[in-house]
Amino acid sequence: MKIKEGFILREIAGSYHVIAVGAIAKKFNAIINLNPTGAFLWKLLEKGASEESLVQALTAEYGIDIELAQKDVKEFVNGLKGAELID
Repeated sequence: MKIKEGFILREIAGSYHVIAVGAIAKKFNAIINLNPTGAFLWKLLEKGASEESLVQALTAEYGIDIELAQKDVKEFVNGLKGAELID
């Protein structure tokens, strides 16, 4: 999976925001706010991470169990798919 072109993550005053740039900004006129965990996963998706690698990274970074990581990753990815932000 990979974040579609035209979306960038910015950290502003300790908060994470995804904005659309270029031609896609005409269709997607919103700002998405992410918590630090969402930003962590977003950065991995920018590099084309798989759902399984997101789960592994989440468990390693935050020390949570695999079941919780799978649930959280699935929810996050489904939200991005629903907003048509990932391929």
